[in-house]
Amino acid sequence: MAKDQRGRKLPKGIRQRGKSFEGRATINGKTHSVHGKTVTETQQKLTELRYKLSRGIFAENSRATFDEWFCVWLDEYRKFRIKIGTYETYRQFYKSLIFSDLGNIPLCNIRSTDIQILINRLAEKEYAYSTIKIVFSLINSSLRQAMYNGMLERNPAVSVQLPRRTAPNRRSALTKEQQKIFTEFSKESRLYEFFAVLLRTGLRNGELRGLKFSDIDLEKNVLHVRRTIKYIDGRGYFEDTPKTNSSLRDIPLTPDIISLLDSQKDSSLPSGYVFKGKGCSPLSRDFVQTELDRITARINEHGYNFEHITPHVFRHTFATRAIEAGMSPQVLKTILGHSSLAMTMDLYSHVMPETRASEMEKIAGVF
Repeated sequence: MAKDQRGRKLPKGIRQRGKSFEGRATINGKTHSVHGKTVTETQQKLTELRYKLSRGIFAENSRATFDEWFCVWLDEYRKFRIKIGTYETYRQFYKSLIFSDLGNIPLCNIRSTDIQILINRLAEKEYAYSTIKIVFSLINSSLRQAMYNGMLERNPAVSVQLPRRTAPNRRSALTKEQQKIFTEFSKESRLYEFFAVLLRTGLRNGELRGLKFSDIDLEKNVLHVRRTIKYIDGRGYFEDTPKTNSSLRDIPLTPDIISLLDSQKDSSLPSGYVFKGKGCSPLSRDFVQTELDRITARINEHGYNFEHITPHVFRHTFATRAIEAGMSPQVLKTILGHSSLAMTMDLYSHVMPETRASEMEKIAGVF
């Protein structure tokens, strides 16, 4: 194993040449080399080189397409730094929203105008600002890395302008009357307890579908949120870590929540998921949404005006009821698993105007 001038061992395939470093890779008897000012820079270039050589796409910078480079960047620079669910999301974003516009353009020929046209087209089609921002971030980050690797003189994405951000559509919470109606019509559903727990805990859909009986601590009366259920085409449903580090949390259990969870116990299947799909598999998101649609259709058939809802509506409804009941922002932040207090306060700014009159009455007598 080679050593640097200070006698420290160097990674395989790397050796020091004067004040810089050289990395070598041999494929089919032919040796290729890269150079860098540091070991880390050389390792990055060597990783990219090996990837291209192993897949037969190694070419001069002038011939490599954006698609060839993006695949290298996503697999070698991002894949092992992000969650598998995030990786798959990025891959799908690229495949559906970026590839057709930029994929076949030689990397060195991409201009800021090419990227700006793509961003403008997404805006014209009224894609969400968050979607456009992710698309731009993927393009910008991959091109920035190409520049660092010496494949581009400059990053053409730096001069691209994102569209003006419009006010986001609020996820509506159920009113107290709508909540009462839904609860009544859902009693005959197989997922009645599932929806009831969502409403009482503010859990995300995937978090509740990933809940196991081993996560329920009846001694401390808390529910441990430790995983979520994700879906990837070609792989199916699998367990993943929750959305953020703050999503790993404990939620206090009330007697009615305990009763709802206890109703799902099966003496023949004492462990595993609390809410099951076929066999012992986790409940699928499609089945949950299908059942929601069926219940709301029945509600509308009985003369009520009930709009389409998703499982996230229950999370927003829980937060709304908590705010109306006087729960403090910091406590609500912890229960919801928000990564910042600002996210929780945004809920407060949305809900509190509806209760301003009653809140003002509380202080009317002090003047």
